[in-house]
Amino acid sequence: MLSNLQYRLLRWAYPTDPERLSGEAYRNRNKLTVLLGEDIFQRIQGKTVVDFGCGYGEQTVEIARSGAAQTTGVDVRQEVLDIAREKSVGVGNVSFTTPEQCPQGSADFVISLDSFEHFDGPGKELKQMSDLLKPGGTLLASFGPPWKHPWGGHSFSVFLWSHLLLSESALCRWYNETHGQKVSRFEEVSGGLNRLTVAGFEALVRSSAFREVSINPVPIGRLKRFHNALTREYFTSVVKCELRK
Repeated sequence: MLSNLQYRLLRWAYPTDPERLSGEAYRNRNKLTVLLGEDIFQRIQGKTVVDFGCGYGEQTVEIARSGAAQTTGVDVRQEVLDIAREKSVGVGNVSFTTPEQCPQGSADFVISLDSFEHFDGPGKELKQMSDLLKPGGTLLASFGPPWKHPWGGHSFSVFLWSHLLLSESALCRWYNETHGQKVSRFEEVSGGLNRLTVAGFEALVRSSAFREVSINPVPIGRLKRFHNALTREYFTSVVKCELRK
C-alpha cells in the first residue's frame, strides 16, 4: 500500500521526467583532463590504451588523436560499438571490440570513465581490466555519482535522495510511465545501475589483483567543507582512482 501511495504521489508531482543534469561540469573544459588529470595526454603518448566501457567512443577517438600508439574502445553493447566505429572512420590507430575479444596483457593503460556504477558485476569487470594490462600497467578510472549521492539513482533520482527514500517498486513504476519502459529493478534500466558505493568500490579494489596508488572520493563542490569520513558516501561527487597491476 505504501509503495502504491508513493507511486501516485510521484505521478502527481512529476508527470514527466525532470531535468536534473545541467551539463555544466565540462563546459569549456576537457572531460579527460578533469577526470584523469591535467597530464593525461602526456602519460599516454606512444602507449597502448584500452577505453573500457567506451560507449559511443568520443573519448576513445580523442585519446587516439592525442598521441596514443594504439587505442581500443571496449564495450559489451554491440549497438554502441557500431556507432563508435562510424565515428572513428579515418583514425588509423583506434578500434572497437568486446572485452572478450580484446587482446589480453597488451595495454599500458586501461581507462574507465563513468562506468563502474553501471557494470553488471563490477568485481568481474575490475578483473577483466587487470587481465588486459601488461605487468606494471595502470588503471585510471573515474565514476559517479556513487549510489548515496543526492542523484545517485541516476534516472530514478526524481528528487534529492529519492532513490534512498522511496521504494524501488514505486520508482520503477514511475520510470516506466515517464520513459515508456518496462523495468522492475534498478539494475534493469538501460546501461544498468548496480548501487555501487564508495566503500563498496574500495572493498572491490582490496580484493582485486591491483595495487592501490590512490582512491580519491571528490566532494560535491558546494558541500566540500562538510565532506568527511562520516558524510563522504552522501557528499561524494565522483570517485577517481589510479591502480597498478
